[in-house]
Amino acid sequence: MEHTGTIRSGFIAIVGRPNVGKSTFLNRVIGSKISITASRPQTTRDRVLGIYDTEDAQIIFLDTPGIHEAGKALNQYMVEKALSTLSDADIAMVMTSPEETAEKISRVMAHVGTSGKDAVLVLNKADLIPEEEREKRLGLLGSVGAFRSAYAVSSLTGDGITELLVGLKGLLPEGPRFFPDDMITDASLRFLCQELIREKVFILTSKEIPYATAVEVEEFREGEPTYISAAIHVERPSQKGIVIGAGGKMLKEIGKQARLDIQRLLGTRVFLELFVKVTKDWTKKPTRLKELGYK
Repeated sequence: MEHTGTIRSGFIAIVGRPNVGKSTFLNRVIGSKISITASRPQTTRDRVLGIYDTEDAQIIFLDTPGIHEAGKALNQYMVEKALSTLSDADIAMVMTSPEETAEKISRVMAHVGTSGKDAVLVLNKADLIPEEEREKRLGLLGSVGAFRSAYAVSSLTGDGITELLVGLKGLLPEGPRFFPDDMITDASLRFLCQELIREKVFILTSKEIPYATAVEVEEFREGEPTYISAAIHVERPSQKGIVIGAGGKMLKEIGKQARLDIQRLLGTRVFLELFVKVTKDWTKKPTRLKELGYK
């Protein structure tokens, strides 16, 4: 049954530097894993939309790649995606974490200022510091820009999330319900599945390997079981050997862990077939990026 009547609605871009917990926050609020997470920075590469729906509000969160110094074509794509998402939003939710400095967050705020968007400051991972330190930290970080409000939250424990959502709702205008109330994201199942595979590469491999890989679902047949064939692209033959591992051990573990997450997502048994392909210097070439879905 769909909600009716007047509601508050709008789009909120979650922006910040890499590894401040933007994706973990989105998954916590939505109540489902739609944005992949890892302890490594620069895990998120694309805009991921998540819909928080209540009887009197619909908040559409836009998770973005971390804003950082970009060298390679892939990194430039990520930063451009974050900034273009910011321009499409109603509000910028600037996320930071306890280890960040005012100087670092000021670089993010420079982009927010250029966009002209109202900003809300969110100190994530607040569970890592004593409660009496949180207000002090918010005051220090909040001095770098004109924030409408500031909150300390923990996406891990959920502390402060309810207060933040109430505050965000109050900043949004009255408007339409942009999406059906049973919808949590606009991402396709194919995209979500390839992201879950890429997450396992980030978690299980080391050094430069996670940043040199892209995942492409080449075949997706729904059924019981659902059949998925996916290619893991790397840049060099030596990286291919690492992803496959001795006797195929690493690739099997990536497939095992990804399959379990995909089964939870789809609610069906899954037959997952993975291959590793060498796509030379794909992170450096815009044409290769487009071929792999980064458009």
